[in-house]
Amino acid sequence: MNSKHRLALVAWAAYLFLSACASPQSRIRSHQAAFDSYPPEIRRKISAGQADVGFTPAQVELALGRPDRRYTRKAVDVVQEIWIYSSDAGGLGLGLGLGMGEGGYGGGYGESLGAESGPDRSERERVVFQDGAVVRVESRQK
Repeated sequence: MNSKHRLALVAWAAYLFLSACASPQSRIRSHQAAFDSYPPEIRRKISAGQADVGFTPAQVELALGRPDRRYTRKAVDVVQEIWIYSSDAGGLGLGLGLGMGEGGYGGGYGESLGAESGPDRSERERVVFQDGAVVRVESRQK
């Protein structure tokens, strides 16, 4: 693997890992003006990484980050958007292997780097929006 490919793979793996680890505080810093405009109770919940009934999509994203999945539910007179958060948002495995050898008239060197995203993860939280606001938050009990 040449150094360009190796660097690109390491950068990609680091990006996935770090984006999965984003905290409410780092998201707040990125959107400080909007956060400062919210009432104190909403700011407290966002800082604690909690979504609540009445939150807007922007407030939920500050508190919980981007959802792992989104889908729409349509009924007779109701359209709802559902955001799903997985219990293991990162799902990233990273491995590095190096090997060297020398003997007789030959020598060898090898390296390997691998990264993969995990399979389907269990749902930890479900946020239901209707008319632009949260109407239900479902959290998995530990």
